[in-house]
Amino acid sequence: MAYVSHFRRPALVFVLSLSLAACSTDDLTPSARIDSSSRVSAIEPARHAGRGGQDIAYPSADTPVSTFSENSADPRLQAQGRLPMIDSEPANDGQPSTIAGAQPMTVPPEGVNMDAMLGVEPASAPVVGLAEEQNRDIAEGNVIAEGNASQPVVGGIGSDTVQQLGATQVAVAAADPGYDPDLPPLSQEQIAAEEARKAQFLEQQQRVTLRKSNRAADEQQVAFLPRAENPMSEPDFTGQMPASEIACRQRLKKLRVEFTDIPRISQGRSCGIDYPIELSGLSGGIDVKPAVKLNCEVTEAFAKWVKNELAPSARYRYLSGIKTIKPLGGYSCRTMNSRRGNPMSEHARGNAIDVGKFVLNSGKEIDVRKPGFFAFREKGLLKAVRSDSCKYFNTVLGPGSDRQHKDHFHFDLRSRKSGYRHCD
Repeated sequence: MAYVSHFRRPALVFVLSLSLAACSTDDLTPSARIDSSSRVSAIEPARHAGRGGQDIAYPSADTPVSTFSENSADPRLQAQGRLPMIDSEPANDGQPSTIAGAQPMTVPPEGVNMDAMLGVEPASAPVVGLAEEQNRDIAEGNVIAEGNASQPVVGGIGSDTVQQLGATQVAVAAADPGYDPDLPPLSQEQIAAEEARKAQFLEQQQRVTLRKSNRAADEQQVAFLPRAENPMSEPDFTGQMPASEIACRQRLKKLRVEFTDIPRISQGRSCGIDYPIELSGLSGGIDVKPAVKLNCEVTEAFAKWVKNELAPSARYRYLSGIKTIKPLGGYSCRTMNSRRGNPMSEHARGNAIDVGKFVLNSGKEIDVRKPGFFAFREKGLLKAVRSDSCKYFNTVLGPGSDRQHKDHFHFDLRSRKSGYRHCD
């Protein structure tokens, strides 16, 4: 058995060698149709043996395109059960192949007439291409080739020389401005009715404009009418003293105030007193020198303050009453602090009084200016004047308030909406 196994191994090697030798014979050489190139694209297409080398000719004019197909033209292809090949069909030795009953495939020199092949009737007018149409329009003078040739083409829009392009030059600018080529022409009756409506519209527009101008004139006239509270208007003065002024004078007499009614003071629209009085004395035999011109309201307030506050305060400190009050001003047509551009002062209406000195019965004069260091009684009196007078007046200014009031006291009845009293 060992001998047999040693024999089989060389036999197996021999059989394999014969197989390899058989594979390297000339029967396995490449076909002659394959060239020496190593590229796959060099392989020639294989010819089908059953085709017979027949090509399909282009259908004739008598055969409709919609009913023609390559498979129906060649019954042999249908019998073979495959689709026809297009680019891979070889030529038959350079000779065009034909189908039975068909002519060879040729292209006419004038090109293929698709209309005739599709069975479309030829048009009455020859077909003109776009390039030929543009060349024809340019040759005729129409620089714009688009649009229908029967419609007018206008050039120069936006300038003074608007003209129609083409053979006939028409000046469009000279036409009627109311003419619209897109609308149908109007008859004479329609033109007359249109003119009547236009005239009626213009007349109505003129009426509206005239009414607006008259209304503006009326408003302007009303705006210049004087108002009762306008400071620039003249006050309504009738000359007859109102009841309020009469009542005020009756109260002054009860306070034993010495006064005289004087004529009306009028120095423009900002200065004046309608019913002024001239104050010359107060109750208790107190003289006012020089006499001042005031209105009745501030005179009453000043008389009450002197009687109820100033005279008792002086008797308490000096054991002597007041004999004379020396005012520095009453009515005066000027601005505040006599500065240009400031509002009008209360003196311009006689609604304020300035006091510079008080003279006692003993003959002592008390100047309202800042007293000396050891003038204790004067300091107390002037302090009482400043504090007590604020009960009767709306504004009290004196030494220390500002430099304009360093030598006198200022008392007025200026009305403020907030009701604020300024005492400094």
